[in-house]
Amino acid sequence: MKIFYLVICLAAISIGSMAQVAPDKYWVKFTDRNNSPYSVNAPEAFLSQRSLERRALYGIDIIENDLPVNPQYLEAVANTGVTLLNTSKWFNSVTIYTTDPNALDAINQLPFVESVVKVKGHKNALSEDEKPFFANESYDAAPEENLYKSLLAGKSYDYGSAYNQIHMLNGDALHDMGYDGAGKIIAVLDAGFLNANSIDAFDSLWNNGQILGTRDFVSPQNPNIFGSHYHGTMVLSTMGANWPGQIVGTAPKADYWLIRTEDGDSEYLIEELNWVSGAEFADSLGADIINSSLGYTTFDDPALNHSYEDMDGNTAPVTIGADMATSKGMIVVNSAGNSGGSFWQYIGAPADGDSVFSIGAVDGSGNYAGFSSTGPTYDGRMKPNVVAQGQGSTIVDPWTGSVSSGSGTSFSSPITAGMVACLWQANPTKRNTEILEAIQQSGSQANNPDYFLGYGIPDYALANSILTVIENEISQMDLVTVYPNPFTNEITIQVGEDNSYLKQIELMDITGKSLMLKNYSANEDNVVLNNISSLSAGFYLMKITLDQGSETRKLLKK
Repeated sequence: MKIFYLVICLAAISIGSMAQVAPDKYWVKFTDRNNSPYSVNAPEAFLSQRSLERRALYGIDIIENDLPVNPQYLEAVANTGVTLLNTSKWFNSVTIYTTDPNALDAINQLPFVESVVKVKGHKNALSEDEKPFFANESYDAAPEENLYKSLLAGKSYDYGSAYNQIHMLNGDALHDMGYDGAGKIIAVLDAGFLNANSIDAFDSLWNNGQILGTRDFVSPQNPNIFGSHYHGTMVLSTMGANWPGQIVGTAPKADYWLIRTEDGDSEYLIEELNWVSGAEFADSLGADIINSSLGYTTFDDPALNHSYEDMDGNTAPVTIGADMATSKGMIVVNSAGNSGGSFWQYIGAPADGDSVFSIGAVDGSGNYAGFSSTGPTYDGRMKPNVVAQGQGSTIVDPWTGSVSSGSGTSFSSPITAGMVACLWQANPTKRNTEILEAIQQSGSQANNPDYFLGYGIPDYALANSILTVIENEISQMDLVTVYPNPFTNEITIQVGEDNSYLKQIELMDITGKSLMLKNYSANEDNVVLNNISSLSAGFYLMKITLDQGSETRKLLKK
């Protein structure tokens, strides 16, 4: 059976002009925000207290594009007889539905309307490669009998067959430290959440009040969150499921908003605009993270299709909206796409955004998954940012509620989003950019990123140490040379500054736990640690204290 992987394709359009959004649906853009009843001096009228607290914590100003669309403008448009769908304060616009050309003429005559344009769309048969990339995913029946139970002793959660996809990221170490997403809000923008209100794997989310609410931007007049599409249910399961021995997600204690922005039955520009409206809604609620297993490169109407040249981070409306969401203090985690090896090959929008955390896919052994979309962006930027398991991922079957497996970057993205929530929970005062930079620094190929895996497979326990042990204690004086790195049997520590001497060397694991502590009373400036051959392969931290300060280095044992 096919899994809908939500990377959809768009047309090349600019924000300054209007284009078809779907048959009988139009994008109305306004010229200004004059005479608005809203003010940046009274943001509590349109932003929640949590959203305001996030802005205050990270020093983010309330600016004009935070103001809702002028309700007088909306009323005037509605009075022409059209149906209002969704507004966008970031684009100062509204989407509408009408079959009445006279109404469109009337709207065009309004003095505060910049433009209204519709090009008649049509649905056409697409080749397999041209289909939205969520349609190119696959999933299987129940996976093999759990192979990982013997590895679970002493762990905080019994992950069942989901163990590999979190352990690959060392995310279980964060869970064991008490960081499982609690207190963080993840907004899931998707095509629908079939049966997510009745599946056993989500019982704890409902019983503990972790599903904060739902919103349908595809059908705002007749919401159909739990009876529409199945893709979001599988996506949610990789983060929020808590079914011991079967499947536990990467953020089982996070709170969730389930937001439908994608119409799984068709592909038109309006879905990008729905996405932006959904992101604005998430911002107003105070959400911390957006997971978007969606992407856009081609539409049902080929006249709208994006080109690779449009993947420059500044062209697709959804990309502009995603970067805007990041500017408000959120983290946008987005699937890179499933176009690897196809005629397209590259990431889609909004994964091309310079502020979007774009996630590629690897298999269960950490090898590149051939379907995973690659970089670079058209303007030469590194994408994807990092990867997670997207081939053979453990998910929940939306129809039966049983554990299943699926493949697609639709799953590597939420696996990552859940871990981002855990890491941010552990480091709540860090800005979104600091969290993402630490994740990249912890990647398996951080020193040599490429267009297939980006910075590689992150180590979230190491990322936590980068944000705590290293950032809080390190004084970047570059007084010390530590080699070789990676090391095997010994490490040399050499002080390069005259009249500066070693006082203490502490070797720690990636969680900050001390493994070795040596004090030096003589004027040592060159020492060799040669009793470390028994250390397991992996990352370590070495804190080197001098009479002039301290430095902390990340080391790799081969």
